[in-house]
Amino acid sequence: MTALFKPFKLRSLEIKNRIALSPMQQYSAVDGLPGQWHLVHLGSRAVGGAGLIITECTAVSEHGRNTLFDVGLWNKHQLNAWKPIVQFVQEQGSKIAVQLWHAGGKGSSSHPNEGMKPLTPDKGGWITKSASATTIGFQQPEAMSIDEIHLVKRDFVEAAKNAVRAGFDAIELHAAHGYLFHQFYSKLINKRTDGYGGSFANRIRILVETVQEVRSVIPKGMPLLTRISAVDYENSPDGWSLEDSVKLVKILKENDVDLITASGGGFVHVDPKIVKPNYQLHLATEIKKQTGMMVGTVGMITSPQQANEIIEKEHAEIVVIAREHLRNPYFSINAAIELGEAPTIPWLYQRAYSHLKF
Repeated sequence: MTALFKPFKLRSLEIKNRIALSPMQQYSAVDGLPGQWHLVHLGSRAVGGAGLIITECTAVSEHGRNTLFDVGLWNKHQLNAWKPIVQFVQEQGSKIAVQLWHAGGKGSSSHPNEGMKPLTPDKGGWITKSASATTIGFQQPEAMSIDEIHLVKRDFVEAAKNAVRAGFDAIELHAAHGYLFHQFYSKLINKRTDGYGGSFANRIRILVETVQEVRSVIPKGMPLLTRISAVDYENSPDGWSLEDSVKLVKILKENDVDLITASGGGFVHVDPKIVKPNYQLHLATEIKKQTGMMVGTVGMITSPQQANEIIEKEHAEIVVIAREHLRNPYFSINAAIELGEAPTIPWLYQRAYSHLKF
């Protein structure tokens, strides 16, 4: 069996292969409710054979959203809307994780088709909150109070409970791409002088405490994942570094996080000159090497051979594929065929592959 199609376990969860659908916002929800588009978007990649489906970033509160069109998991209506999507994905033999998230100072934005500009109150906008009153893109947030920090942690805990009730197999905390947790741990944004700012330990505190509190309310066998920006891609003394990420991941591992996906950036544009296949692989590999943490890798993974080589050489445990999954929902089936593996195909579609011999 090729490495890409070897099953692996996260706690008590067995995943049939090493291919994951990366979270990608669809900006098509109403009142935080996932709908038919989300069923088809996520469901088709499960039909296509991905072992792990990760939802788009899912807000833990109304003001945790980036736009008015993001999905959420802060109330029972959203919980119930997720249930049939979760069930359909699982019926295809895939596992599904919800990516819980708070946009922080990147919130209150218009739809991408309207330029992602700040929303005014008359159009449903709100005052964004962040680690500090540091400008992020178009937004000028206010610094969170200590009470507001504790409220955010409670929101994550309640959303995690809702995720368990909805039947999700795993939870991922989104601590990357310039969103709230990243706004706290990066000195580019965090200018606080209290217990949640200044030192490294203080800047990672909200993430570590949220991990601890979420872990305490979900089943012991349920995997807890975290996506981080392993680097800020900012040549500044205040930029978050790979060395910082290694220190953070060691602490997250001690607090029972099971897998880290190592992405990057979120506050500045990445230099196009470095964007090429596997351009972020070294981040995951170095974190894995120095911490022993299981890792997922992202960044222009587009071919079966490329994906298989990453797993075969033990650079990462899973490949988390985004845009290639948009182009090709059946990436996993096609990858199996290309690599000489017997693909797992829903019986309803098997007649289309009856000419193949394995």
